[in-house]
Amino acid sequence: MIRVVLADDQSLVRAGFRVLLETAADIEVVGEAENGGIAVAMARRHLPDVVLMDLRMPEIDGLTATRRITADPALGGVRVVVLTTYAEDENVFRALHAGASGFLVKDIEPEDLQQAVRVVAGGDSLLAPAVTRAVIEAFVRHGPEGRAATAHAGPMTLLTAREREVVRLVGRGLSNDEIAGALVVSPLTAKTHVSRAMSKLGVRDRAQLVVLAYESGLVTPGNGHS
Repeated sequence: MIRVVLADDQSLVRAGFRVLLETAADIEVVGEAENGGIAVAMARRHLPDVVLMDLRMPEIDGLTATRRITADPALGGVRVVVLTTYAEDENVFRALHAGASGFLVKDIEPEDLQQAVRVVAGGDSLLAPAVTRAVIEAFVRHGPEGRAATAHAGPMTLLTAREREVVRLVGRGLSNDEIAGALVVSPLTAKTHVSRAMSKLGVRDRAQLVVLAYESGLVTPGNGHS
């Protein structure tokens, strides 16, 4: 059973998501929160597989709550998926950077919502490549942090040449199977390279790896590859 915490300041939204999720036999909503502080407390209390986190909530917002959850070693198994009304929300990028495993727009279809929860609970990131790349590119290039794409190239020196190539392909949105095809290796070997790169770079999951690929300049905004 996949355990989910819902965090949204609107009770009707939480009720709607609960109904949509619990029509699936393998998903259970174990807690609801109306602000980020309660969401963090719920995560610590229930240790859910997934927290669906609205970004805009009173008192403590979803971005702050996401940072607190992903920074807590005791919550290492908890994955955060942020909810937004529009994908271009600048806080989507900040949430991915903070360790969120992906994002969803609130008008998602019920079947897609259930499948998204399953994907994230299974350890994968929820990255619709075209949309996610557009979000990341916009804020790496023009984001409020104002950082140059090459400003964070340093961590990539920790990787082997093959691992850097794998990270570049992850940044372009390729799956492990697609990476295996591109490099003419087995899917297991591709997965191992991805896992080693994540470990060396100290990133939580694939979503952060994509962000770092852009920030390091390994993948450049506008063309999808270095």
